[in-house]
Amino acid sequence: MSAPRFCDQCGVPADEGEHPRCAARRELEPPRFCPDCARRMVVQVTPTSWTARCSRHGERHSADQRRDADHLHA
Repeated sequence: MSAPRFCDQCGVPADEGEHPRCAARRELEPPRFCPDCARRMVVQVTPTSWTARCSRHGERHSADQRRDADHLHA
């Protein structure tokens, strides 16, 4: 998996600063912007999960994000 090009919380290029507020939001909020193209995503939130859909890059799921986080911390 390649590094995201854009922040999934604010849509600004990921390499522009550290995005401390975005990092804090990311712990509680689903992504709002596609990390591949910075387009605003359509987000569906349920009590146990979320789904975010980019018109160009498809769907992302909360289960995918948990797996990625587990992989990074292993």
